[in-house]
Amino acid sequence: MNALNTDTLQTAWRFAAERHRDQEYPGTGLPYLMHLGAVCLELYPALAAAPERDAVLALTCAILHDTVEDTGLTSGELAGLFGEAVAQGVAALSKNPDLHGAEGMGDSLKRIREQPPEVWMVKMADRCANLGKPPAHWNTEKCRSYADEGETILEALGAASPLLTARLAERVRIWRQFAAQAADGQV
Repeated sequence: MNALNTDTLQTAWRFAAERHRDQEYPGTGLPYLMHLGAVCLELYPALAAAPERDAVLALTCAILHDTVEDTGLTSGELAGLFGEAVAQGVAALSKNPDLHGAEGMGDSLKRIREQPPEVWMVKMADRCANLGKPPAHWNTEKCRSYADEGETILEALGAASPLLTARLAERVRIWRQFAAQAADGQV
């Protein structure tokens, strides 16, 4: 892995903490930074296994990936603070609020595929982090739909990282198993 510029990463982490200050990781009661840390923890081993990847770009995008979508920050402001490559990566990782369902996922994946593989890896790590135990208020159909999206992400972005591909495939398998058990009344 290339040398990490921890000053950049710490600046991004502090910035994300300030921007997400009043946000909570849904259904947990924990600060939103919990999610950002989980994404970075999913991403780091994949970066260590792929030393040719730009770890600073990937981790900075991971730390900031929800700032445009969730805090009202603009891509221009982000570019001024962290550079154009990070701003473009974060913009690609941000959902288009006008699109929903399969159309929204298709648009998101198209924009991510136009970015370097490091941004693809962030999306895969994000979904891995989100595929923990399903929220208690989600029904079986919502769980299946989320697993389906995970498979769509794998198909579109899996070439970026064998490690994240294996990790995401396993998380999707477990999620589907959980959804099947819930449908059968076993959970």
